[in-house]
Amino acid sequence: MKLESQFIGQSGAFLDAVERASRAASMNRPVLVIGERGTGKELIAERLHRLSSRWDEPLVTMNCAALPETLIEAELFGHEAGAFTGATKSRTGRFEEADRGTLFLDELGTLSMGAQERLLRAVEYGEITRIGASRPIRVDVRIVAATNDDLPALAASGEFRADLLDRLSFEVITLPPLRVREGDIGVLANHFGRRMAAELDWDRWPGFANHVMDALEDHPWPGNVRELRNVVERAVYRWADFETPIAHVQFDPFDSPWRPRQPEHRRAASHAAPMTSVPAEAPAMLNLDTVEDLRGAVDAHERAILQHALGKHRWNQRQTARALGLTYDQLRHCIRKHGLMEGQEESA
Repeated sequence: MKLESQFIGQSGAFLDAVERASRAASMNRPVLVIGERGTGKELIAERLHRLSSRWDEPLVTMNCAALPETLIEAELFGHEAGAFTGATKSRTGRFEEADRGTLFLDELGTLSMGAQERLLRAVEYGEITRIGASRPIRVDVRIVAATNDDLPALAASGEFRADLLDRLSFEVITLPPLRVREGDIGVLANHFGRRMAAELDWDRWPGFANHVMDALEDHPWPGNVRELRNVVERAVYRWADFETPIAHVQFDPFDSPWRPRQPEHRRAASHAAPMTSVPAEAPAMLNLDTVEDLRGAVDAHERAILQHALGKHRWNQRQTARALGLTYDQLRHCIRKHGLMEGQEESA
């Protein structure tokens, strides 16, 4: 299995999902894979195929959201020449391409009702009919489908065919989001960090500073593993110094004082959208209801601000002092107060 397809993690919730996929692989039945974006739904689909008796046959992937509704059925089932405007020659669909193998349908919830009806017949009878053809074609295809939608709720509201959902849900594997995978963030961050360090030809992997690892653990990760990989690889290549632990991480690559402002009409339309996380470039605000030691809480927040600023400016104390509005001597006093230079090479 190629490197990108490796499963990295040790949390119980994650290992349970992988184990369920491994057990379902040998069953010649449809499987639904449910999960947020970036949780690894396509990796699970590949595992279901590679561990099945169909492993040496095609694994065909189709993103149902990537095509306009008018072309989805032609893409799935193929078409004959002259079936519609622009169809100058016959073409096989994804079902025929996946014959004797596995068809992975990503973003299943976006399928039109017409495509759902034809998909139901293909799953139920093992037959598909090209658009413009009069005779059906027999196919032997295992369906693995993925979505981040609540399909039972869509079926209850009439937006998804309940009979199709029944046919596809022999097994349902729900992948846990990264934020609940206890212990996995550090494992994944070091895995991605080491790979990027090797790509950059670093002599060794310095790891992350403690405050950076704390920030990684505290982030809500709406983009899950895919987002974590981008954040870690970006932090490593920007640091470019394998002698010291990586001391700065930027969660939002678009964050900039020169970021273009959103047009007024778009801002008005989206002003009600709730914030999902604290701005990544600032230390998290204290929970005021839990503060019992004022001096200790203030010191902890001051230390977090200093660590963040020093990491951002690569431990250049003069640049950090200017960024925080301090004199060099004031910054030095704060650094000594919090013992921040222990284990770090001092730089003026």
